[in-house]
Amino acid sequence: MKKYHILYIMLLVMSIAGLSSCSENSNTVDEYPNWQATNESKFNSIYAEAVKYVASGSDSWKVIKKWSYQDSIHNNPEDYIVAQVIAKGTGTTSPIYTDSVRVHYEGRLLPSTSYSEGYVFDKSWNTDEYNASTNVPVKFAVSNVVDGFATALQNMHVGDRWKVYIPYQLGYGTSGSTGIPGYSTLIFDITLVSYYHVGVTVPTFKAKATDNTWIDK
Repeated sequence: MKKYHILYIMLLVMSIAGLSSCSENSNTVDEYPNWQATNESKFNSIYAEAVKYVASGSDSWKVIKKWSYQDSIHNNPEDYIVAQVIAKGTGTTSPIYTDSVRVHYEGRLLPSTSYSEGYVFDKSWNTDEYNASTNVPVKFAVSNVVDGFATALQNMHVGDRWKVYIPYQLGYGTSGSTGIPGYSTLIFDITLVSYYHVGVTVPTFKAKATDNTWIDK
């Protein structure tokens, strides 16, 4: 009995070792290793740099508190978005939360294992490169996007193009969304084309089709 007992233990150990070896040698790739720590560290770094730029008088960077936060309690980096101004528009007023807008946008994540420039999870144009003269701006309500995006829109003027960094707390949180893992910092390229108050019909946008006819969007 003792001999068979020892043999059983040896076989069990060998089996576990084999399974461990297969796991270690598998081709499974962790696309988002240490994702929460990576995103928190990166956003905090961007936030700190932007604060320095703003303090020095630069108008190329903006640090903006979430649109619904007005009290002094919310003063941590995750209570803000950071925006780098790519181009300044000619508008002088901004949308409010109940408005509808037309925008060009692209959203991506921080660099990950397979995406050195960050995975693009959504964008409004269907070409490889952004081109404001040919791309069709999409329309939606400011209230229908995540808080960080809504915050940016409510501080932009028509014609502004910003690169916006949104902490996960003002994005898709800890649970994420389709194609976006939890704890993801969102990086948006946003151009505000126009906006419309409640009760005003958003006009159709004339776009040229591939056969050179014009279609409404």
